[in-house]
Amino acid sequence: ATEHAAHYTSYVDLVPEEDILRALRQEMTHTRDFLRDVPESDAGLLHAPSTWTIKQVIGHLTDAEIVFGYRALRFARGDATSLPSFDENAYVTVAEFDRISLNDLADGYAAIRLAHLSLFSQLTSAAWLRRGSASGHSCSVRAIAFMILGHERHHMRIVRQRLHRAK
Repeated sequence: ATEHAAHYTSYVDLVPEEDILRALRQEMTHTRDFLRDVPESDAGLLHAPSTWTIKQVIGHLTDAEIVFGYRALRFARGDATSLPSFDENAYVTVAEFDRISLNDLADGYAAIRLAHLSLFSQLTSAAWLRRGSASGHSCSVRAIAFMILGHERHHMRIVRQRLHRAK
């Protein structure tokens, strides 16, 4: 709790595992397997009260993981430069994720996760604890890994609920 801003607590709390690398890998497999079974026709639908389609959610997860991973890399390498926030809604709007197949979006998500698993697995113990500033808040590399996973679990829980209600 002392390694991240308070607004990330809801994500971090979704990750009870201690072995974050194993949990990140397992969640990637679960998410990828789940998305394989989502019909393309459902992936582009907007289910009220949600504001994003499933394709947009997967695109958002990938974008956010890239941003968080970049922050983790910078902090792990001892870069003290304060990093800006990003507007996820603006990213989703201009990305036009709905023109991309769900399978291609899921493949992109998995590729980014694999890259981050490689990065995280090579970090020293000291690097995991290094901190930096993003969006005006201090954060450790370790907290970022937990935030990535909790963020994914948060959004995928919503996607699963939406698809369950739609049936």
